[in-house]
Amino acid sequence: MRWTSLVAIYILFWAFSVFLVLPFGVKTSREAGVEMVPGQAESAPHTFSLPRVLLRTTIVATILFALFVANYEAGWIVPSEFDWVDPVG
Repeated sequence: MRWTSLVAIYILFWAFSVFLVLPFGVKTSREAGVEMVPGQAESAPHTFSLPRVLLRTTIVATILFALFVANYEAGWIVPSEFDWVDPVG
């Protein structure tokens, strides 16, 4: 696989991982014991730490990408295993 393809696939894994890690570690104002701002949604996070989210996202994306590349090289799961309509062999 060419390095440009690997970079593009890693970016896709990273973008997907953002949505995976975003809800973890979030506290609402009620959970943090702080008074809500008028007009604030009850489910709104009390604080948001971008560096923490970026670090978590990078770690998760790197692990998933490493598994993807290992599977690509070793052939653990191949596309023919998902052909349920006309199974071969």
